[in-house]
Amino acid sequence: MNKRPAAAQAPGGTAPDRPAIHADRLSVVRGGRTVVDDLAFDVPPGTVTGLLGPSGCGKSTLMRAIVGTQAKVTGTLEVLGRPAGSAPLRARVGYVTQDPSVYGDLTARQNLDYFAAVLGVPRRERPAMVDRALEDVDLTSHADSLTGNLSGGQHSRVSLAVALLGSPELLVLDEPTVGLDPVLRRDLWNLFHRLAAERGTTLLISSHVMDEADRCQNLLLMRAGRLLADDSPDALRAGTHTDSVEDAFLHLVDEARRAETTAR
Repeated sequence: MNKRPAAAQAPGGTAPDRPAIHADRLSVVRGGRTVVDDLAFDVPPGTVTGLLGPSGCGKSTLMRAIVGTQAKVTGTLEVLGRPAGSAPLRARVGYVTQDPSVYGDLTARQNLDYFAAVLGVPRRERPAMVDRALEDVDLTSHADSLTGNLSGGQHSRVSLAVALLGSPELLVLDEPTVGLDPVLRRDLWNLFHRLAAERGTTLLISSHVMDEADRCQNLLLMRAGRLLADDSPDALRAGTHTDSVEDAFLHLVDEARRAETTAR
């Protein structure tokens, strides 16, 4: 199960044959417990990759490791050709956590202008950059509303707009669509695919909702800190002789349990 779609040239010049994310023997220990256990995978540039698995399986910890904010990471983890967390990656990687990280007492536009300034964007360049990010997430009509007065979905889109400032080469999004209404979920997934197709952005998107799997080009399926599969949705279904990614996941879980039982 290793067939992958062709990748677009990444905006920062990442070669199509070099993965945007490369992990080998990657582990994370937290609180004396191994929460990410010996992972090895590649994420192709210019594609939409889903990181799926049940809550508590290590998805958020893995994402923090990729963006360089997780302690006690061992093994190899390279992002855009550099060690994860390297200073030169700060302007090249956008990260959206599960909890919105913007200020409720600022308008959407003021939040974006503030974070653009933090990124070191010159004042004269900020208005165009902010307008583009607001347009990307369809918030132009709410640009001057206080973020604290926006709906939950709109609030999440402000966080996403912040991550889009500067056109990052890699976007790491931790459950960005969970809890949103179906129309907004569809619109955001359409945006994710446009970013990959038109700008060559690589997106790694986590979810515990299996019906989002078919919206991705590639899938990393996790369970209990381990990687069960790394392949396309079609290849997963074909390889497990199942009709859905959820059924494929359950099949792989059953296989893993049988292997664990046999090894005891």
